[in-house]
Amino acid sequence: MLIKHKKGWQETENSVTDESVYINRRTVMAGAAALGAAAVVPSALAQRDRVLAPLAARPTGYNSNESLTPEAAVTQYNNYYEFGTGKGDPFQNAWQLQPKPWSIVVDGLVDKAGTYALEDLIDFNALEDRIYRLRCVEAWSMVVPWIGVSLASVLKKIEPQSGAKYVRFETLADRAQMPGLRWPVLDWPYTEGLRLDEAMNDLTLLAVGLYGKEIPNQNGAPVRLVVPWKYGFKSIKSIVRITLTDTQPDTSWNISAPREYGFYSNVNPDVDHPRWSQKRERRIGEFGRRETLKFNGYGEMVADLYAGMDLRANY
Repeated sequence: MLIKHKKGWQETENSVTDESVYINRRTVMAGAAALGAAAVVPSALAQRDRVLAPLAARPTGYNSNESLTPEAAVTQYNNYYEFGTGKGDPFQNAWQLQPKPWSIVVDGLVDKAGTYALEDLIDFNALEDRIYRLRCVEAWSMVVPWIGVSLASVLKKIEPQSGAKYVRFETLADRAQMPGLRWPVLDWPYTEGLRLDEAMNDLTLLAVGLYGKEIPNQNGAPVRLVVPWKYGFKSIKSIVRITLTDTQPDTSWNISAPREYGFYSNVNPDVDHPRWSQKRERRIGEFGRRETLKFNGYGEMVADLYAGMDLRANY
């Protein structure tokens, strides 16, 4: 008989915070100003506020057992260069994005290549509620209740071929919707990649929601990648293409700044970024700093992916 032992970061479904509880809590906290967020002009605010539909999601054991970051901070303090390089720019500008309808091209080494409507790739009747601890590359961190499905479930649906070793992702690049594309900050379109076993790890999430609702534009609507032990390094948003390949794909930050961003880019306090240390982090909403956990505290599920690898060389 298989006996499952609960991991240190897991809770049972019965002990996961009920949705009504955390929604009430975030309602109280929503008035708190997001750190570093720019003031919102009324016209931008009015156009930004598309109706975010509630999403039904199954509670899971993925719970960091920490206080949630206020929703206002998570939705107003973002990196999304297609809408500007300032932390408040995506909140100001992403109202221009049209996330419905949405399709994703699937190609490369898969048996079921094609162009899929988002609803055909993701089973919206099987969404999961996962609360993840996240540490961004710039040494700030947060705790976020995501809604989505495991990337593994989507990859199994499109049936990777035996020669597939990597997954490449591509973001929408539409100047009519994304004002940041007017500047060559990166080589557009934005691309990202994972090794196939990283992509198939159960922690790796395709997220379509936040805080019980559809994901806002500035957070990557309508679908984005969440890899909690690589957050900030591997957080591609508004995905329009998924490619299976047998060679390690070039990715936007590897091309733009290869000395700073390697292909693997794990949260690792033992490996400093060239411009800042990974040893400590500042949780949004807190004044002090805390020690960074290796792999963001998810080592029990991911450390074996890198067995025998030099994580300083493979950064």
